[in-house]
Amino acid sequence: MKIINALIVDGTGAQPRSGEVIVEGESITAVEPPGTVPPDAADVIDAGGRVVCPGFIDAHSHADNAPVLAEDDLSKISQGVTTEIVGNCGSSLAPIRAGDDASFAQGPGRLFGIEPGGWHSSAEWFAAIDAAGSVTNVCPLVGHGTLRQAVIGPTAAVPTEDDLAAMGDLLDEALAAGAFGLSTGLIYPPGRYADTAEVIALARRLPADRVYASHIRNESAGLLDAIDEAVRIGREAGCRVQVSHLKAAGRANWGLVEPALERLDAARASGLPVTQDQYPYIASSTGLTSSLSGWLLDAGPAEALRRLRDPDALERLRAEADPNYDRIMISSTRSHAYEGRRIPELADELGLDPLQTVVRILLEEELHVTTVLFTMSEDDVATVLRSPYTAIGSDGLPPGLGGTPHPRLYGTFPRVLGEYVRRRKIIDLAEAVRRMTSLPAAIFGVPGRGTLARGAVADLVCLDPDVVDHEGSYSDPDVPPVGIGWVMQRGRVVIKDGVWGGSRHGLRLTPA
Repeated sequence: MKIINALIVDGTGAQPRSGEVIVEGESITAVEPPGTVPPDAADVIDAGGRVVCPGFIDAHSHADNAPVLAEDDLSKISQGVTTEIVGNCGSSLAPIRAGDDASFAQGPGRLFGIEPGGWHSSAEWFAAIDAAGSVTNVCPLVGHGTLRQAVIGPTAAVPTEDDLAAMGDLLDEALAAGAFGLSTGLIYPPGRYADTAEVIALARRLPADRVYASHIRNESAGLLDAIDEAVRIGREAGCRVQVSHLKAAGRANWGLVEPALERLDAARASGLPVTQDQYPYIASSTGLTSSLSGWLLDAGPAEALRRLRDPDALERLRAEADPNYDRIMISSTRSHAYEGRRIPELADELGLDPLQTVVRILLEEELHVTTVLFTMSEDDVATVLRSPYTAIGSDGLPPGLGGTPHPRLYGTFPRVLGEYVRRRKIIDLAEAVRRMTSLPAAIFGVPGRGTLARGAVADLVCLDPDVVDHEGSYSDPDVPPVGIGWVMQRGRVVIKDGVWGGSRHGLRLTPA
């Protein structure tokens, strides 16, 4: 196959150049100057002067469940994403303690909207991915919260030495089976109940080429302390650190991303391999329980539901609550009630105050509620994007939940190219493509991907830089991107002009 009349953006940060790409089988065999391929050659794709670049790598995805869904998840491939780093924020779909399927279904399984399907070890879960096939390539991390659940359950219990050793053994098994590293969600139960020493002990088990990726302990007033903790973990464990979706949440904390980046730059200057990722929006998305005090879930989901009915517990929750309920929009619920609406609107309709409304929804839906939270500043988003160490990740919630998900699930990568490259000119096209390709490939050790070069796997995207964008909104997120001409995986065009070819060609990858 020959791709002619292309504007090549190779993923290294080099400026665009005209050229032609030769693909044989699954690999790129040559990148040539214009006019090398005879105009009457067979098996030619004319790029029409549009950009051809490496397939995008989503540095922060929660699409762990996508391979085992019956319906093909097209939310990423339609954006030009050909590879996803999954298992983030401390939550992965393995390991599961034998006999603990029911508890797991109320913990990590609740996030992903599925129940365990016969796997328990990480190796068994990876085999399930391989058997099901995947739309995109999958690079799995193992979640610290899932390790904790598998050994001591969903509570705030302090692990014994034996418990910590058992978590370490499960981590070792996952790494041997092909996990790309360890993730933590230090703001979510049960990961939030771990102290720094626990995380360091586990991160020390990571080989030098694997990564510690962290949803850090605080992204608001305690952001700088949380950055310091992540850096400390990397230093004491001797591992690479990835700070997930760097942000400063809450108006009082806007601007804190600048000193956070300064601390990360200082750590890099001292020799620690530390990077970060972000999504290009001012709203985040997480579970509704995160709007309440952390102790609510410290004895597990069943006890949390009991506490939500306990007047004394509710009085304590009210005293500790953040009063900014207008920032919360319900994204998805188990019954699909309340979706797409903000808490104050629902409170007026139900005749309740905002906290009572949150509690009622959580009880009715048995905690199966996700939200969109409007907490960030546009200036901070631009500041983080300007750092050359910022990769791009969607942080989209798992597919298949329905409702009104955050538009980042469908539009992260086209939005960077349309809003922050073309309109706002925060970074240029070549740099944006580097952040989506070779940078995450280097961070996570993604094999054979990330650059358009001889010998690389032919995972490619063709796009129109003057058009590419995503017009989805928070109220209407599920709209297709524009400006993506075609997407290729391993030398096969799998989606063209938004039309899916119908076959899964993604693979579960193993670390380079």
